[in-house]
Amino acid sequence: MANIWTNIRSLITDLYFPNITWTDILDILIIAYVLYHVLDWIQTSRAHTVARGVLVIGAFLVLAVVFRFNTILWIAKNLLNVILIAIIILFQPELRRALDELGRKSFSLKWLKFGEYKDLDVRSLSDKSIYELVKTASHLSKDKTGALIVIEHITPLGEYIDTGISVDALISEQLLVNIFEKNTPLHDGAVIIRANRVVAATCYLPLTDSMEIGKELGTRHRAGLGISEVTDSMTIIVSEETGGISVAHKGELYRDLDEDSLRKQLIKMQTLKDDKPSGTKVLRRRRATDEKEQA
Repeated sequence: MANIWTNIRSLITDLYFPNITWTDILDILIIAYVLYHVLDWIQTSRAHTVARGVLVIGAFLVLAVVFRFNTILWIAKNLLNVILIAIIILFQPELRRALDELGRKSFSLKWLKFGEYKDLDVRSLSDKSIYELVKTASHLSKDKTGALIVIEHITPLGEYIDTGISVDALISEQLLVNIFEKNTPLHDGAVIIRANRVVAATCYLPLTDSMEIGKELGTRHRAGLGISEVTDSMTIIVSEETGGISVAHKGELYRDLDEDSLRKQLIKMQTLKDDKPSGTKVLRRRRATDEKEQA
């Protein structure tokens, strides 16, 4: 019995117990937090398909190491830098969006205000602007006049404003209706609103490459959804075919909105909250929504 106890004590003595401090614990928590959000970002973005391809290549290289495929290993070693650059290029849209979302976090906005971010209240929609936008959407909807109105929030839209024609006018129903009137010089393209002013018209927007959007929706809806995928702007879309009012926000498209629901969503642009607009969601839960509508 004494020998057994002596052996146990010797084993415990030989074990290494690291001296863990509060900085080590904090270090582990930070790494775990970052890894969690990176994995969550990969799972909820288009990056997961590219990531699977990268993992397949990685698994193939592991097999090459195990079975000593020297030629493959030599090629991989010499192309390592090229592969790393290629991965960055492949993930470029997702990386840009992730960094953009990081910059819009509350702590970033609070402590890193500079340039266009100094006065966020000025960038918010006023009650009068919301009133004019709702009236405009209702007017255009009744006449079945197509429209695309992008409302800048925190992410600057300068690169898209530069593609259009400068307007710089207060928001009004008369102005916007005249802009989108058919066969007028400014009707084609998007109107961009910044700080309660119409700053540009006929702007070009990026089109979404999502395969989930319905085939019945045209270029106007794809453009509205596309700009919402790369910025935090909110876009009002009026269909030329049906007169239906839709809203694109944060990569999701909401359709069949009336004046009241549109007003509620625009009110959310007056704050920095990341609330999702209400309405009929048609992307990312399309099947569940269709079942609910059929019921």
